[in-house]
Amino acid sequence: MKNKFFHLLQLLSPLFLRRFNLLLLLLLPAVTFSQKPAKPNAADLHLAIKKLNVLGSALYVAAHPDDENTRMISYLRNEKLYDVSYLSMTRGDGGQNLIGPEMRELLGVLRTQELLMARSVDGGNQLFTRANDFGYSKNPDETLRFWDKEEVLADVVWAFRKVQPDLVINRFHHDIKYPNHGHHTASAMLSVEAFDLAGRADAYPEQLAYVQPWQPRREFFNTSWWFYGGQEAFAKVDKSNLYALDLGTYIPLKGKSNGEIAAESRSMHRCQGFGSMGSRGESLEWLDFVKGERPPSQDIFEGINTTWTRVEGGEPIGKLISKIDRNFRSDNPAASVPDLLSAMQMMKALPDGFWKNKKLAEIKEVIRGCLGLYLEATASEPTATPGENVKIRLEAIHRAPAQAGQTGEANGSKSAAAGSSVVLNSVSIRPALFDTVYIQNLESNKGFVTERKVKIAENADFTAPYWLQTTSTNGMYAVENQQLRGLPETPRYATVRWSFTVNGTPLEYDTDVAWKTNEPSYGEIWRPFEVLPPAFVEFTESAYLASGKNLSVTVRVKAGRESVRCKLHLAAPTGWLHSQTARQSPELDLKKKGEEALYTFELEPKPGADASSLLASVEVDGKMYSYRLVTVKYDHIPQQSVLRPAVAPAALVDLQVKAKKVGYYMGAGDDIPAALRQMGCIVDLLEDKDLEAENLKKYDAIVLGIRAYDTKEGLMFRQKHLFDYVQNGGTLVTQYNNELDLRLDDHKLAPYPLKISRTRVTDETADVRFLLPEHPALNTPNKLTSNDFSGWLQERGLYFPSKWDAAFEAPISMNDPGETAADGSLLVARHGKGWFVYTGLSFFRELPAGVPGAYRLFANLISLGR
Repeated sequence: MKNKFFHLLQLLSPLFLRRFNLLLLLLLPAVTFSQKPAKPNAADLHLAIKKLNVLGSALYVAAHPDDENTRMISYLRNEKLYDVSYLSMTRGDGGQNLIGPEMRELLGVLRTQELLMARSVDGGNQLFTRANDFGYSKNPDETLRFWDKEEVLADVVWAFRKVQPDLVINRFHHDIKYPNHGHHTASAMLSVEAFDLAGRADAYPEQLAYVQPWQPRREFFNTSWWFYGGQEAFAKVDKSNLYALDLGTYIPLKGKSNGEIAAESRSMHRCQGFGSMGSRGESLEWLDFVKGERPPSQDIFEGINTTWTRVEGGEPIGKLISKIDRNFRSDNPAASVPDLLSAMQMMKALPDGFWKNKKLAEIKEVIRGCLGLYLEATASEPTATPGENVKIRLEAIHRAPAQAGQTGEANGSKSAAAGSSVVLNSVSIRPALFDTVYIQNLESNKGFVTERKVKIAENADFTAPYWLQTTSTNGMYAVENQQLRGLPETPRYATVRWSFTVNGTPLEYDTDVAWKTNEPSYGEIWRPFEVLPPAFVEFTESAYLASGKNLSVTVRVKAGRESVRCKLHLAAPTGWLHSQTARQSPELDLKKKGEEALYTFELEPKPGADASSLLASVEVDGKMYSYRLVTVKYDHIPQQSVLRPAVAPAALVDLQVKAKKVGYYMGAGDDIPAALRQMGCIVDLLEDKDLEAENLKKYDAIVLGIRAYDTKEGLMFRQKHLFDYVQNGGTLVTQYNNELDLRLDDHKLAPYPLKISRTRVTDETADVRFLLPEHPALNTPNKLTSNDFSGWLQERGLYFPSKWDAAFEAPISMNDPGETAADGSLLVARHGKGWFVYTGLSFFRELPAGVPGAYRLFANLISLGR
């Protein structure tokens, strides 16, 4: 049914990406930051000059954001100066979120940006495959079935060919005899297979229109103590065949140890709770050889030529760059510009090839930095719609010492031994928005600023994440354009091409159009400039339950531009009769950008109506749009605008709820309070100060959000009040926590001892057995059957207790295929006059998705004792 509505969505408002210019996409760095312009200091520039003389590359491979070893990436990039990329099989869509409500695709967008920010710290590049993180997998066979092995393998080969690594390092072992997350093992299996395929012209020949076959020299497994079960076990391992690297080096031009840089990088994974403290001093990491040419010494690059002599005609370039390195002046980086320009011209004369193009891109940026050349292109608004006019502000300034005799006119500069002449020749905004010739000499430290009004093309593509623009499966995103595959972000719509002449040498730079503003409490804020639809539409609830004859469905419409006249439509599934209001298509007139309007449809579902989805759409200027706009906004990533289908699950449910007033204490973040309101409950969001015994009396039930004891320090000091509430007749439902992050001992989570484990049931169709069929949790007020466990998403649950006190009852049991029974998914205990519930069932996924059985079970839990 999901696919049917996505297909309908595509028919209503196609969002097809046109092919991008081949050269542009292949030269795009694997990690892009299209917002705030870089401002390198002298130390950054000196390090970049040193890197110009290193022609070696490495590819690190793993399964998820945060799997990567940032110490290894930073060491290879900042100490050894190699080109380093991280290939993450997925964007982490199926994980958990410790900082907000984003789940599934939205979590993938957040984690993608966290990876990009991590790479901005450690200097690596970022790549992905089309694999969709469908949640925890217990074996690689299952993983590769969901992922479509051949398609993901093609993406890994594509990555190998695109970044041409000399060596490949896998985070995980490829042998299935070592138990691990199925995604982890599968990532290494695919990498090992791609190692042999990437150099063969008969493997995925369709890629060769854009890249060349490439054979890496060697492949390693980044082993560690965790692979052997602990530090003590690893200390006893024979390491004579392993390669030891000391990653604890100090990098003077960074003023930091490698461990400090790596910690800053890893700390960008905030939604996974991976904040790290920097370390200093020796820190050994170990590599296990997998295949290829075994290095003869502990130097993993030994035998691989990483100098300019690996390129035909490149040796003189290496010598010149060594001279630039020796003579670099931190007090006057511009003094290096003449020799840098000469080196650039020598690179241009080389035969076309990977290292020529890569080093040309790098040396251009070094020249820009040495000139103090700042280029900015900002829009007057953060968003625009196709056909809309937008004002673009352009700024260029260089801060290099001027040549003697510089007059401010392009033809008035006199030759001189020192200083730089910078002439702005032309500026164009692509695609074909603006083009003009200036021929203007830029005087040192005197800015050039101009503004131009441009019109966004009527057929402009929206700039939302490209992998979310077509129908996906649980295991794969669909991306037809080969050149987009692997990119971390959608290429920006508008790009400025700046053409200069520096000391008589032509130079061109591209900058993406962005948007910036000043927030008084923070300062300068940058975000991408987005092209979005003229109107957005969304349901006010994430899911709808109809338990009676009528169902009110309210839709919100928001204008994406000024003066939006639109007609609102609602498509309902089979069996859901439209009342008179639902058959209408109301017309709305929104005069201001950002203005919103609400409209309520009345539906009359028939008995036995299918559980399905509602689809809202809005018609503007004869075109249909069915997108809700979701903003992902945190202070550690650029703000993201995500377009998702305007759909909401709807079900006719036989649902009774005895608990009428519920207090909800939020943990890491979820949407369960909205689901409780759909049940008809009055819900109050509680804070630490509200968890006092006297205040809790008024609630029929208290629910603690997911990972509350992992994320909220104050909760541990309210345990007595919560248990007293239960003792006096209340019902307390505690949802899952992670034993590794608990802020108190797990035996103190409940009135009676229990022990949280890593047990989980990942098969959402796993059989659920009723151990206590007469238990009130399964019967009152809703009598549950096996049908109530149909249609669950991604998993049954996670982190079930493995041990518990005899005071607890376990009404249900389940397990993944081939595993022993797990009885701890739902534990219920009487305590005094009330009820305590601990559950690892994934209500945080099922309730927002509108799964009827999950609603009926949760209603029973909060109704215990009522």
